[in-house]
Amino acid sequence: MTFSKLPILALTVLVGSGAAANVHAEADVYGNFPVTVPGYAGDHTDSTSYAGQIARHLLHNSLKKLAGQGDGSNAEALREQMMAYYDGKGPGREILDPRSQGAFVVAQQTIDEVSRERNLSGSVYGGQVTGWPGNMTGDEVLRFMIDKAAHTTGGIDPLTGYNYQQLISKFLMGAVFYNQAVDKYLDENLSPDVKPNDKPYSEGAPYTGKEHSWDEAFGYFGAPAHALELDAETAYLIAKADESVLAAADRNGDGKVDLYTEMTYAHAYYAADADKSGKTDYLHTITQAFVDGRKLLVEAGGEALTDAQRATLRGYADTIKTAWEKVIAEAAFKYAGSVYADLEKLKIIVESNGDPSKAFRGYVTHWGELKGFAMALQTSGRDLGETAVRLNRLIGYGPVLLGGGQVTGIDADGNYQIGGSRDLGEYMVHMIKVQQLLGEAFDLVARKNDVTGGMEKLVKDLGESKSAEND
Repeated sequence: MTFSKLPILALTVLVGSGAAANVHAEADVYGNFPVTVPGYAGDHTDSTSYAGQIARHLLHNSLKKLAGQGDGSNAEALREQMMAYYDGKGPGREILDPRSQGAFVVAQQTIDEVSRERNLSGSVYGGQVTGWPGNMTGDEVLRFMIDKAAHTTGGIDPLTGYNYQQLISKFLMGAVFYNQAVDKYLDENLSPDVKPNDKPYSEGAPYTGKEHSWDEAFGYFGAPAHALELDAETAYLIAKADESVLAAADRNGDGKVDLYTEMTYAHAYYAADADKSGKTDYLHTITQAFVDGRKLLVEAGGEALTDAQRATLRGYADTIKTAWEKVIAEAAFKYAGSVYADLEKLKIIVESNGDPSKAFRGYVTHWGELKGFAMALQTSGRDLGETAVRLNRLIGYGPVLLGGGQVTGIDADGNYQIGGSRDLGEYMVHMIKVQQLLGEAFDLVARKNDVTGGMEKLVKDLGESKSAEND
């Protein structure tokens, strides 16, 4: 799969000016699209449907919550509970996150209230994950991480520096939500002979093949249906279940936040986070393209798309893919800067013989976020080539530990192998190089926590031998 290259001017308009892009002449809500299926005789009047995708967001959020609940004695029970959210489809699974907080009341308490018989494992990226040791597929990586997380205390393994809450969450968002949307629904499902627009998606369905495919991709992005009415800060705080934005979240005014249509999840949250910089407008760019594409399908009136309509629809899909990829790259860029700052603190603490435990916890948490997003970038079906190779080498399989070691592989029994002797300052240089690589490869604009300006001084302080890239 390839992403079409948008003209530089078009990208500047789309994501380069947050202040201008936040103004919308008329609010567009994703939903209430009429039924266009030829001969449909059912009761539905709205053809919009992406409840299954929202159920998977809730499964992901709940799984992340569980990944941090190990206490050293409940490994098997916790693993079984985590697998019920990852692999199971049974009834009775509670929504562990988001939950009501004070005045911020959510409308649903169980997964089945949103969509029945859903799991995550059936939709995972099937390719090999080269950024993780062991030559595993996406599903194998997640099962491996879940098992390891269950055997930790609080989701963190101090011997490897792995924060499994963050690794599972950030990689899963890519391996399921991003992969399914950009490499399936917005790619192969847009072909003329796949899920055609002049037939229902399935027998008796109130939506056409193309309509439902488009809806499913939108659901995986994780934006509220009324995202175009919200500024970045508000959309961001909705994901935090912040009481101050209850009125903005509760669009239908029923006093509750509907987790299907009114909540912010996953990459929509990170789009809003980047957009808070005022330099980008990823959230609105992606949401507007989804709305415009869905309107095109309504206008097609349940007939097969013409070549011109398909070309326009693919243009909207390319806009979504390009901006979505940037959102993930921006998140990785941000956390590379966080890791740099953590290493700076740790270096001072270690050199002064202080207690590094608190700083180390912050470091491995940010590293898990960086690594998870870096792995997620490589699940789109688009070959990132040398960019992926360099990214994986610069970050490595694990964070550099205080003794200088780093995970180098996994043995036949599933145990981690640790080797090497790397200086923390040298790894700081790697974080700068990660930011330089991401910024150039993906033409990033928000660039939160940018530390690239410190390269010259750091290299000078370390000496040339400590700044060499480990290829």
